[in-house]
Amino acid sequence: MAANVALLSASSPSTSASSILRRRPPPRCSACPRRAASRLSVVAAMSDDPIKEWILTEGKATQITGTSSIGGGCINAAQRYDTDAGSFFVKTNRRIGPAMFEGEALGLKAMYDTKSIRVPLPYKVGSLPTGGSFIIMEYIQFGRSRGDQVTLSRNPFRSKKKSALGRKLAEMHKAAKSDKGYGFYVENTIGSTPQINTWTADWIEFYSKHRLGYQLKLISQRFGDSAIYEKGQRLIDNMHPLFDGAVIEPCLLHGDLWSGNISADTNGDPVILDPACYYGHNEAEFGMSWCAGFGGDFYSSYFE
Repeated sequence: MAANVALLSASSPSTSASSILRRRPPPRCSACPRRAASRLSVVAAMSDDPIKEWILTEGKATQITGTSSIGGGCINAAQRYDTDAGSFFVKTNRRIGPAMFEGEALGLKAMYDTKSIRVPLPYKVGSLPTGGSFIIMEYIQFGRSRGDQVTLSRNPFRSKKKSALGRKLAEMHKAAKSDKGYGFYVENTIGSTPQINTWTADWIEFYSKHRLGYQLKLISQRFGDSAIYEKGQRLIDNMHPLFDGAVIEPCLLHGDLWSGNISADTNGDPVILDPACYYGHNEAEFGMSWCAGFGGDFYSSYFE
């Protein structure tokens, strides 16, 4: 609408008041009021729905041809928006503000910028008029399951399988380094649990305070389990010898790499999503391996 107002303002100086008065009024059209009302209703609907507003403006679409719910999440609702400019993936949460999705978007963009492993590109994070928030991102059509992401070696004399996921993850870890130490630009969440990412120069200090220590604090506060808290504190107090001689460089981690956050596109290339990114010790990425199903092919490809 602002563009239309500007256009009218630009043409008005060359038009005199008398010439306007001499013009014949346009013939009446019974459909004109209905068309105007229709346009007003579309504008009103867009202002009430910031998701549609973005898709139909910055998303370069002229019409939304359909929406469909996508299952699989237990924290957020997910939908696919189909348009004449392609499809968009949208997550919404009616209870939590945009900070959670902002952390996710920054993590996705950081991984995307490494140009290593495929991740959905985030487009927009915002608030919902009735409360809550949303994130709009690239829609990736999934193909083969995560378990099929191994390819035979190109060397015919070697029959050992290679994991595309392991190789691509190693590329991401090598590509993204941090000169700020360990942490991330914002606090984010792992699931719905807050994750503290204060920049710290030392890995053991960061991991002790902002990972193990913070989780132990939550356990104590929510469940009153002093036994686990005390055992965890003993581990923290004796952690330094575990890293004697280790050379650690902070690299970008997905941060929540379990099977539900790993897939593949229609070409069979690995895709990772729903991150809890931070810069840390590369082997911290495998902390969720107990529910990720990484096998020998994965690790041999990663460490190759």
